[in-house]
Order: sequence, then C-alpha cells, then structure tokens
Amino acid sequence: MHQYVFDFSQGSKDDKDLLGGKGANLAEMTRLGLPVPPGFTISTAACRHYLTTGFEPDELHRQVGTHLAELQERVGRRLGDPEDPLLVSVRSGAKVSMPGMMETVLNVGLTDISVIGLAAHSGDPRFAWDSYRRLIQMFGTTVLGIDAENFDDRLEARKKSRNVDSDVELDVSDMKFLVQEYKDLVFAETGRDFPQDPRQQLDLAIRAVFDSWNTERAKIYRRQERIPDDSGTAVNVCTMVFGNLGSDSGTGVAFTRDPATGAQGIYGDYLPNAQGEDVVAGIRNTLALADLEQLDKACYDELLGIMARLERHYLDLCDIEFTIERGKLWMLQTRVGKRTAAAAFRIAAQLVDEGLIDQDEALRRVTGQQLAQLMFPQFDPDAPRELIATGMAASPGAAVGKAAFDSATAVAWADEGEDVILVRRETNPDDLRGMVASRGVLTSRGGRTSHAAVVARGMGRTCVTGVDALRVDPGARQFSTQDGARVVEGDVISIDGSNGEVYLGTVPVVPSAVVDALHGESVAEADDQAPVVDAVLRLMDLADQQRRLGVRANADTPDDARRARRLGAAGIGLCRTEHMFLGPRRKVVERLILARTAEQRETALEELRPLQRADFTEILEAMDGLPVTIRLLDPPLHEFLPDLTDLSVKVAVAEATGTPDQEAAELLAEVQRLHEQNPMLGMRGVRLGLVIPELFALQVRAIAEATAELRSRGLDPCPEIMVPLVAAVQELESVREMAQETIGDVATAAGYELSIPIGTMIELPRATMTASQIAEAAEFFSFGTNDLTQTAWGFSRDDVEAAFFPTYLERGIFGVSPFESIDAEGVGRLVSIAAWEGKEARPDLKIGVCGEHGGDPASIHFFESILLDYVSCSPFRVPVARLEAGRARLSDERS
Repeated sequence: MHQYVFDFSQGSKDDKDLLGGKGANLAEMTRLGLPVPPGFTISTAACRHYLTTGFEPDELHRQVGTHLAELQERVGRRLGDPEDPLLVSVRSGAKVSMPGMMETVLNVGLTDISVIGLAAHSGDPRFAWDSYRRLIQMFGTTVLGIDAENFDDRLEARKKSRNVDSDVELDVSDMKFLVQEYKDLVFAETGRDFPQDPRQQLDLAIRAVFDSWNTERAKIYRRQERIPDDSGTAVNVCTMVFGNLGSDSGTGVAFTRDPATGAQGIYGDYLPNAQGEDVVAGIRNTLALADLEQLDKACYDELLGIMARLERHYLDLCDIEFTIERGKLWMLQTRVGKRTAAAAFRIAAQLVDEGLIDQDEALRRVTGQQLAQLMFPQFDPDAPRELIATGMAASPGAAVGKAAFDSATAVAWADEGEDVILVRRETNPDDLRGMVASRGVLTSRGGRTSHAAVVARGMGRTCVTGVDALRVDPGARQFSTQDGARVVEGDVISIDGSNGEVYLGTVPVVPSAVVDALHGESVAEADDQAPVVDAVLRLMDLADQQRRLGVRANADTPDDARRARRLGAAGIGLCRTEHMFLGPRRKVVERLILARTAEQRETALEELRPLQRADFTEILEAMDGLPVTIRLLDPPLHEFLPDLTDLSVKVAVAEATGTPDQEAAELLAEVQRLHEQNPMLGMRGVRLGLVIPELFALQVRAIAEATAELRSRGLDPCPEIMVPLVAAVQELESVREMAQETIGDVATAAGYELSIPIGTMIELPRATMTASQIAEAAEFFSFGTNDLTQTAWGFSRDDVEAAFFPTYLERGIFGVSPFESIDAEGVGRLVSIAAWEGKEARPDLKIGVCGEHGGDPASIHFFESILLDYVSCSPFRVPVARLEAGRARLSDERS
C-alpha cells in the first residue's frame, strides 16, 4: 500500500520532491527540536494521482483519518469537539515556492457548535468568533471560489457602521454579525450552507489545494519560472496556534538578513493580536521585528537564537514565519528566502567570509540572470510616473529621451547631446545607426526575439517591443494610444525594458555601478553600492578560474570590440559584415550587384575595398592578440536593393505623369529579376558568394591586407574567416580555394606568410548531418543557433513569435521560446551530433556558438555539457556568459 501521508517527524529538508518545500522544512525543524505545532503532510504523489485521474487515491481518506487520530491523541483535543475543539490550518506546499498560488485556510474545524466551546475554553468569545469569521472567509474564497471582495465589502461596511478603522476594534457582537453575514453570502453564492462537518471541511480544503495547482495564475507562474507542470503540490495540515488571543499574542515574518540589500541584521515584521495571513495581507500597519523586544523580550531572544541556528543549519538566508500564543513562540515555517539580485551576490560573499560555505558553493548561489539585472540602469522606484502603454520587456533597463521616429533624426539629435528613444513600428538593419545613437528602442510590433530586441540586447540598450496599444505614424511623426494620449516627435518618454512599461515624460534613472566596475572603473567605498560591486567582482573572478568554456563577443564595430574586451571577452566569435555595407555604401553594393560589365563591377569593387580594409583594420587592432571570427557577407540580395513596391510605385507614377524614368525602369526590371519569394532561404550566404564571387574575394582580400598592415606595425592580428550558410562540403571547398589563393597573393606582396584559419557557420540541418565531411575542409565550426532554430523548426522568427508563440507557451508546447533558450532535445541534439562527428573527423577542430543562445544561461549549461570550446554573445552579455560558464563547469562536475 502506497504511503501518501507523513507526520512532521517523518522527513527532512531533503524530501522536497515528496513533501514539498514547506512540508520538508516543517519536518526539518521538527527534527531539530524547534517548537513546531504538530501536524502531517500529504505528499505530492497524492496530488499527481488526483491531477491524472480526477480522484484522490483510495487510501488517502483512510490515511488522513489515521494521522488525524494520532494528532488528536497527541494534543488532547478532537476536531469538532463542542467543548475544546482541535483546529488545523491547511496550506499548499510545492517543491518550489509558488507565492500566492493558493491562500491558506486557517481554523478548519470550527462550526456553529464548536465555536461556543472554543469561546468557553479560551475565555475570549471575541477571539473565538473572530476565528470563525476568518475560517468562513478563507474557506469561501479558497475552497468555494467566492470573490474575496464580497467578504471584504461586508467587513468594511461593518467597520464603517461602527465608525472604526481596524478590525481589531470590532467587538464580539460584530464578529457574530459578520459570521452570519458570511454564512448568508456562502448560501447565496453556492446554494449550500457552510459545512458543519469538520472532516468535510478538511477534505474539501485538501482537494482545493490539489485544484489550485492548475489555476490560471499558477500555470502562468510556472511558465515564467520554468517549474515542471507535473510535479504537483503537497498539502500541510498543522495544529492551529493563535496569535489573535490578545496583546501577548501575535504573528510575524523574519529574515536572517535583509533580502533586499543582503545587509546583516534583524529584518522582518510583527503584528500583535493577529493571525496567520494578516502580516502579508497588509490589513494593518506592522511593527518592525526589533520592536518585539519591547513587547516580549523572552520570545524575542528565543526567536533570534532560532534564526541564528536555522541560518547556520541551512547555510543561507532564511525566511521564517512564526506565531506567539500567549507568550509561547511557535515556528510555522522556514525556507531559504527569496532575495534581490544585489542581495544574492552580497550574501554569497558574506557566507564565504563567515566560513559557512566555500567559494564554489557561493558561485552556485548566484545566476547570470541576477547579474544582468544588476547591470541595467533602473528607474528610481520612488519617482512618480504616468503609464501610457505596456508591451514586451525585450531588453532590461531604464531609458529616457526624446521620441524620434527615424534613425537619421535619432543620430542627429544624439550628435547634439540629446537623449533619444527611437520609436518605430519595427526596426530593420538600416536602423542600426539610430539604435546605436539612442538610449532605448520602442516598437509597436515584434516580440522578444525580433530584430529590435536582439540588437538592443546585444548593445545593452533598453528595448520594449510589441506595444499593440501604440499607433505609430512615422509620416506624421507621432504615435497615439488607445486611450487617446498622443506623443509627437520631440516629446520626452521613458521606457522600462524590465517590465515593458511606457511612461509619458521623464522618470529619474539610477545608473548601474556594477557595469562601471566591470569596465574597470573604481567605486567609492562610501557608495552604498560598494558591497554589492565588491561581491560581484569576487564571484566573477572565481567564475573565470572555474570555467572551461571560452567567452567571446559578437561585435561588428571597433567600439563594440573595445567594449567587449573591457567586459572580459577573449575575442570576437562573430563579426557580421552586412552592416558595413549599409548606409552610404549601400548604393555602391547596389551598383556591384546590378553591374552588367566587368568594368562596372571592378569600379564598384575598387570603391569598396579600401573601406572594407579600414573596417577590419580597426576591429583587429581593437582585439589585438585575440581571435576575431569574421563572417563573410550573409544576407539576401534584397537587403541591398531598393524596395520592390516602392520602386514599382515610382516607375508607375513617372509613366502616369508623362515623365518616364528610364534608369528607374531598368532598375525595377533587375530588382524583379532578382526578387525572391522567401529571400531568407534564397540566394544568401555562401550561395551569394559563389554566384557573385567578387564579393567574397573583396572581403577576403580586405581581411588579409588589414592583417598584413597590422603585422607590419608590430601588432598581432588574429582573424578567422567564416563562410556562412554552408550545407555541402563542396560549397566550402570552392570558397576556401578562392580564399587561400587571395590570402597567398597578399602574403606574397607583403613578403611574409599569413596564417588565417577558414571555417564555417553551421546553421542548416543538412550541415549538422554532414559535419564529418564539412570538417575536412573547415578549421573551425561556429553554430549559428538562431538560423538553425528557424530551419529546424521550419518557422521565421520575425513572423511567428507574435502569431502563435503565446498559444504555444500557454498550452505547454513551449516551456520557453526556442529563440531565447536552446531547444536541447531538437536543435541542441543537432549541435551535439555535429560537434561530435566534426571532432571525430578532425580532432583539432575548434567549435563555438555565435547565436544569441551563447549569452543565455540555460543554453550555456547545455553547451558546457557537450564540451564545446566557446560561446559568443553580445558585448553586454559577456559578463553573464563568463559567470554562467563557471557555474556550468561546477554543475557539470557535480552531475
């Protein structure tokens, strides 16, 4: 027979899978001999059975009865006893804390009869009827599904009629009145009387806990926190102790350290003459925990001793719930406390200094996500603000500036020293200069992995995307909201990339001292951020010592390269070259593509070559001595040609007005000839380089000449040439032959050998399946996991995220977007196969990742597990990747 119910004495803190977090910690405190009210826990296995079948296990009712009988024997009271009733609380308790998923039900066991016995035995009728009132309210909302406002309205009406501000000012007659009001409400809402059978109350409360697992808010929380849907929750049934028995009683919450800052000290709240949920419900102003010393020094001293003992036992910040019943301290719960990112780093460092944990454990206690939170500037939490719209939190941080509706305006204003927010329906590669110049980016379309989001995160820019409520009108240079608010170009707006909110006007911003420190700038000891900064730097050093994975940056400009180097990048894993051909150079590329004669083509090439050589010279100089992987031109032709629709309109208008434009008409014919239905799967990458070989030859020569120039100046440039979108080894062999011949020509002219590795970007499923062949012609692989995800799943990132990702996430098809975190089972398996077979064919093959997954903490752990050599990510995410690479090494060793 399966055991579903466990006494608090039958478990420990290590039994969270079975007893849930709350039950395991109650068992642990019981095992330690702390003053825990007796009770029992119904395991998560019972919940899983209920969720699967719709019914409680057959044995559960009997096992609960057995443990209830044992509990009654232990405390000397019986559930429903008319003279001295046993009352219990019923609380949920999943393995992972899920705050607010289900409210607690207190005082289970009170009835019209037993409330009289409780009043007589306690000597306090008001207390008894107040407890009954609370039971009906909690039971009604949690178990019976009645809107909590219905109960609150009646309580407020009674307080108003009695001209009092607080419920503690109501007397016993008021409590009796409210009990009847609440009972009438239950009947009106459910058609049934409030249950008078104590065991029925208990059984219904237990079932309500099981049902609460699949409420909408619980599912949303699990998706957000990536908690498995099938783990279920435990149920804790605990003997009631009462903090609402008078001034010598109360309830409180305590933290062994400040969960907001990590500072050591006594933190928490205490509420005299209150019960259970009153502290967190905010129905009355609480006292600081330190004030308890004046009210009840004995309990205060005992509590501090228990807090110190629990922290030494759990080796971490502890969050503690307690009740004092007529001068007797009871411990109701403890757990490792939630904390802010700043507190996480500071506490981890403190615990090392105190000898409670070692450095490796300290590194396990912090996360890359927490570090990212510390790196972004934030709005002053106390500052007033006017919210006008909400979208997707695409790139964290706080940004304030004038709204600009095109990149040229953003650049011009930024050059004049203005702070700018670039506002677009969506962004495209042509907006890069505007994005660089702006403090933040706001779009009405797109999602968290849209162009705007990905590029903004890469640059460390704040970004809010997909704000459906905005009607962006670039022509009128304004946007409006559904509520009628209108923002014209030049108006100041503020955007919060941490929650997706858009505000009208200026909201004060607090800068990040952590970023300054990571850049090598000192922080004054008097600065209140100094302890956090010190902790971050210590743990970053430790991560660098531990990690096996190299960390490079995706950087396309000298400024990005220098920034990445300051943030600890060991090279560039992806230097995109397409951005180098936009802006003023776009017309030259257009002439190259449309050239009809060799002379026209050569003229365009000669114009581009010195520009491209200068690009590479600056980047290689910024990364002197470190590898720089340069991806040859990748995007489809349409990105360099005029828009087909715009050009068609121009030609049609010219013909209609009798002023035909021959040049435009010829250009239109060429654009129509080169037009592709799906250009992202058309002539791009290596295909473009084979059809128009002069483009790749131009870039290879520019790389080689830049290398030779820097070598002649005594520097140590380390370029690597990456061929994009290879699907067959023959493609790579053809480009490699051309590249080696070009490099040889430059080397001969320079008078010394140039050793420039040539590899490929693996971003197509066929490439992963033929990796052993491709490795024979490649000196390195770099996985382009963005495109590999698109081609493996068969969808376009820009098109599908807003279309059906929310539905997929809601239905559990995705736990998280595969563009945010690597799809380990599918895309990850392709990466693993290709890496394994590539290394088998060529043991010295260097293998990295240059997609956005290279900066995602969960993905980094996967890449460590399959022993890749490095990850590459945007400069701003380099510290996050360094930290997670160290943590991943520790996790991999432990597993």
